[in-house]
Amino acid sequence: MIPAAKNLAVEGAPPYFKLRSALSYCAPLIVNGIALPFFPVWLASLHFNDSEIGIILAVPMVVRVLAVPLVALLADRMQERSYVLIWSGGLSLLTAMALYLTKDFWPVLLVYAIQGATYAPYVPVVESITISGVRRWGFDYGSMRVWGSIAFIFATLIGGQLIEIWGGAMVLPTMVAGFVLTTLMGFASPRIGPTRRRGQPINLQAPTSGSLRSPQLLITMIGVSIQQSSHAVYYTFSSIYWHQIGFSGTAVGVLWSVGVMSEVMVFFISRRLSRRFTAWQLICFGSIMSIFRWILFPINFGFIGYFMLQCLHSCTYACVHTGIQRRILASVQETQEASAQGLYFFYNGMCLGIMTFIAGYLYAWFGLGSYYVMSGVAVFGLAMVVVAYYLQPQSSLAGGKTSEAS
Repeated sequence: MIPAAKNLAVEGAPPYFKLRSALSYCAPLIVNGIALPFFPVWLASLHFNDSEIGIILAVPMVVRVLAVPLVALLADRMQERSYVLIWSGGLSLLTAMALYLTKDFWPVLLVYAIQGATYAPYVPVVESITISGVRRWGFDYGSMRVWGSIAFIFATLIGGQLIEIWGGAMVLPTMVAGFVLTTLMGFASPRIGPTRRRGQPINLQAPTSGSLRSPQLLITMIGVSIQQSSHAVYYTFSSIYWHQIGFSGTAVGVLWSVGVMSEVMVFFISRRLSRRFTAWQLICFGSIMSIFRWILFPINFGFIGYFMLQCLHSCTYACVHTGIQRRILASVQETQEASAQGLYFFYNGMCLGIMTFIAGYLYAWFGLGSYYVMSGVAVFGLAMVVVAYYLQPQSSLAGGKTSEAS
């Protein structure tokens, strides 16, 4: 995904850096593997309507984007960024336990919003630690990030089995167990010291702009965030819809897992993709696939049809994520790495939060027709990425090899 230098000595890297980084991805994505497909099912079991479910899922997204950039700035200045993971995991565990005491709309909304703020910094900080390993010691990003996706798959498959047995009641205890793991991994995550303020990574091109204020980088982030927000209806209502048309909990788990498995395959071949395609090509290709995915989603082709559509997640998420991470690496210095990840998380979360809020009403009004609106959102995100591409220095547009062409 992110190009790593070849034949680098890893002297000076913390012991088992790759293993500890991989496990640091696994813990939060186990939580996501339960919450993303099945938390809406738990909400539906409390008899909330579509609009209320959309609001409950949207508000934490908006709240957390206010918290993440601030925490990311703090992480860039801390002696160890991993300390943030301990606090994030521990506080999130408390909010998961508090959900046991909430059954009504407003208490659930409040507690889940707090959880959004406490849990949100976890993955961006893990991302910044991992990318520092790519910069300093030439580790391969994809080989570490991929294990988080694998953990998501197993969590979703197990969650599908559990929801058949206990229904939505299984969601909270499994989330609590997941947050226990995230807290433990905060203690076990790599200690790499503060971000470096001098020097360049070995055999990696120096960032060209060195600033988060670069219009090209900002517009790219916003465009990608808009494209990613087109997943809002899918994230919020696909599990509920699949249950309504007769798919078992196991079948729903398989469908979610297939999407992430296709994502895993992209991460496994990330180095090859990085050699053959630019970041811009990956982002644009994934955005185009989003348009087609949401146009086709309302058509009930049965389990096999949705199985095939889920494979497009490799394009609509993984290819785009691959591209934007390469753009961030090429555009900012390491001293701004966590801040850049936090800023991208801000745009991504804000766009997805707003779209999730809107999705609740769209789905209540139009049902499956709301996916056509999501296709239009993907078109708009793609248009912004194209605008950002043409803001590059002329040398890269003319075919010159600059890091802006990455």
